[in-house]
Amino acid sequence: MDGQLRQSNREPASPGVPAVDPAAWYADDMLKTDEWLHTLSQAEIGDLLNAVAGAEAQGIPIKDFTRDNFPLPVFGPVLGEIYQELTEGRGFVLIRGLPVGDITRAQAGAAFYGMGTWLGRAVSQNPMGHVLGHVKDMGKDYDDPMARGYQTAAQMAFHSDQCDYVGLLCLQPSRSGGESLIVSSTTCYNEMCKRRPDLAKALCKDFYFTKHGEVKTGEDPWYRMPVVAIHEGHVSIRGAGAHVRKAQGLPGVPPFTEADKEALKLFQELATELAMPMEFQQGDIQLLHNHVMLHTRTAFEDFPEPDRKRHLMRLWLTDPAGRPTPPGFRDNISGIEVDGTVLTAPLDMTEAE
Repeated sequence: MDGQLRQSNREPASPGVPAVDPAAWYADDMLKTDEWLHTLSQAEIGDLLNAVAGAEAQGIPIKDFTRDNFPLPVFGPVLGEIYQELTEGRGFVLIRGLPVGDITRAQAGAAFYGMGTWLGRAVSQNPMGHVLGHVKDMGKDYDDPMARGYQTAAQMAFHSDQCDYVGLLCLQPSRSGGESLIVSSTTCYNEMCKRRPDLAKALCKDFYFTKHGEVKTGEDPWYRMPVVAIHEGHVSIRGAGAHVRKAQGLPGVPPFTEADKEALKLFQELATELAMPMEFQQGDIQLLHNHVMLHTRTAFEDFPEPDRKRHLMRLWLTDPAGRPTPPGFRDNISGIEVDGTVLTAPLDMTEAE
């Protein structure tokens, strides 16, 4: 990143019409530049580690970090620019160079989580209340309706997470595979509008999304929201991937219509067609705005040694002051909590989880 927010003018969006939005971009254009990449300077790394040391000295648990108790006088203004790029620009940034190999796991988690406090508020990513999450192969079956993709080594469908912004810190890359794939969901919608405006409009109605069994007492095992929501001229898009597919068959969920099937299929096909590859290096931090981005990864193979397994730390950040969304839109994308959930920030995930 060169400090200059590159964006086009946004025009009010409407159903079935291509959206003019700075988050609508094509991979070919992005791959010609590295303006989406910010390499940490030594001063910025020092600023982060100073904040970590200060929190350690005060005995502040990671889950209790706030922007006020994690001061970043040097890197904070840069994070302000990154926030603007997420909310008003292309919707993604890659930060490179956190020296995770030279610091402890706790320090890496603290630096990552503390950085997140400057972008939003961390929310629980699972029933265990993990506000510092972990993406690694737990031996789960991706086709299991109760399994989450982050617990497997499989290639996932393009999706968005249940939050405003998602952050991934690469602690350990895989032996092979595991390449990140990202795509502008706004561009996918625009291409649908051009090729099949009828199917683009079909995505503007409510769909059913599974909760993967992660529910409070008395709740339905699903929630409803449109794949494409338009509010105050802004288009916000949810990934129509496994969460929608796995909702089929749940009590109270109607079967897909033929138009539903066709629209969802085309949406995933366009995501694959338009995707931009991004290979993670150790110490990389990927930040995505879920309302304008879809992401997935290719299947991967781990090293045999347990301490060399592919391992990404993850943050789910909520930001009600961010992109305007319809009333109720954020009710089901502000993290996951069930009866008895207590927020924690573990430094790893065990096989039992």
